[in-house]
Amino acid sequence: MKHKNKTKSAVGIKYQEGDKQAPKIIAKGFGDLAEEIIALAKQSGVLVHEDPYLSEFLARLDLGQEIPEQLYHVIAELIAFSYVLQDKFPESWAASHNKVATKA
Repeated sequence: MKHKNKTKSAVGIKYQEGDKQAPKIIAKGFGDLAEEIIALAKQSGVLVHEDPYLSEFLARLDLGQEIPEQLYHVIAELIAFSYVLQDKFPESWAASHNKVATKA
């Protein structure tokens, strides 16, 4: 089934390894502003995951708001996947698994 949302939305979330809080909404926009957010993110080396359903849901949140608990698993998977794509692994992975090589 195709998503019928005519206006593109973009939402930026921020999470720093070691944060004690959930990721927060740091940017959001629709239409041309969404395109600008995506372009700036890519230019800055920020990985972009385009999912219209997730974006539409996150766009309902306010700037500075933490993502809701119902999305922890989804966002955690995206963050973990982005780490793998960047060849970065939390030190705790190497310590607990002894199979993951981390860059020094």
